[in-house]
Amino acid sequence: MIRYLLLPLLAATPAAAFTAQNDMRVIPTGNAAFSVPWNGDSAPTAFWCAAGDYVIRDLGQPPYTRIYRTSPVPRQSGQPMDFALSAQTSVGDTGLALFGSDDGGVSAAFAQNFCNDLHDDNN
Repeated sequence: MIRYLLLPLLAATPAAAFTAQNDMRVIPTGNAAFSVPWNGDSAPTAFWCAAGDYVIRDLGQPPYTRIYRTSPVPRQSGQPMDFALSAQTSVGDTGLALFGSDDGGVSAAFAQNFCNDLHDDNN
């Protein structure tokens, strides 16, 4: 009985979706672009954690790969955050408090580092 209840849930999840360390899904949208749907955590760092984790662990890109935010800042409540590996579609703002200039992008390693906050909270 339970397996029949789970079938619609499995069908609703895109086959290519990646689940990041923070349990946020990352969905490829084409042309080296991807989206991180809202899952109840609205902190920009949660979205960036998922983006960095996806680029490094799923795409296999080097940690210095730049990730650019392509969705407007600020993100509206309940909306996804969109990213790309190309600066051409960058909105020019990460939505993060950064020292220095903000071109809308950070390295994958910098983004993935936000996942460490999860592990620090569990200690």
